[in-house]
Amino acid sequence: MPYLIAVTLLWAVSFSLIGEYLAGQVDSYFAVLTRVVLAGALFVPLLRPARLPAGLMLGVAGCGALQFGLTYICLYLSFEHLSVPEVLLFTIFTPLYVALIDNLLQRRFSLAPLVSTLVAVIGAAIIRYDQVGAGFVQGFLLLQLANLAFAAGQVGYAHLSQHYDQGGRQGWHSFGFFFIGAFVLVLPAWLLLGSTEKLPQTGLHWSVLAWLGLVASGLGFFFWNRGAAQVDAGTLGIMNNALIPAGLVVNVLIWNRDADLLRLLTGGGVILAAIWLNAVWPRWFRPGSRWV
Repeated sequence: MPYLIAVTLLWAVSFSLIGEYLAGQVDSYFAVLTRVVLAGALFVPLLRPARLPAGLMLGVAGCGALQFGLTYICLYLSFEHLSVPEVLLFTIFTPLYVALIDNLLQRRFSLAPLVSTLVAVIGAAIIRYDQVGAGFVQGFLLLQLANLAFAAGQVGYAHLSQHYDQGGRQGWHSFGFFFIGAFVLVLPAWLLLGSTEKLPQTGLHWSVLAWLGLVASGLGFFFWNRGAAQVDAGTLGIMNNALIPAGLVVNVLIWNRDADLLRLLTGGGVILAAIWLNAVWPRWFRPGSRWV
């Protein structure tokens, strides 16, 4: 849990940096590719393939392709069809996908993470809801694919870590494959869809990209996935939506953007209630109960 909280705060700051200094100024695909390359530069030198099982290497690469590569490609494509409020609204379904995929991989049905993440989705919707325009079906489907890929990458990495008992150095020595997997998808996307007319032009652009690549993507994804392997699916799903109030608070405090503070506090309170519900559920419904 401490890893997830720390990365949530880190990504809350990084989200505002993207909106303030990169969006509309630097090509999105180039920005994602730069993040992948810089993050990979941290971890690829640490790879020790001879010491790692083949299944672990392929699995981590697959998680990176999903959680970083496919997620970001679909996210940026969805902006061509959706307004910003619509994108924000439709990302709140990620926790439900986390719970459902975890249940599928565990070959069981657990009601606790589904109920708690549904409460978290309600809290996020309170914060993010805005009017939804017409003609958004294609964008909605693209964004749901992004949400599904992000959820699958998180849950998949958590299960890989538990299966191969990844801790300490083994985690550091295998995570480079995460960014290799993402690179395999992001490079073709940049070559096919990117624009060479919107490359970074200032030192500020490069500084923000360096922060996003080395810190937010490199260290951020590593510690987020390490944290995901240490909590249950309900907590992981809830933490996916904790970025919403955290990001808004950072934006209001630093950049003084207008925000509905009542909705922010109300939605944030509902998300905290979801975390509490997930924690107390086992005491309310003991093992063997049909509601567990």
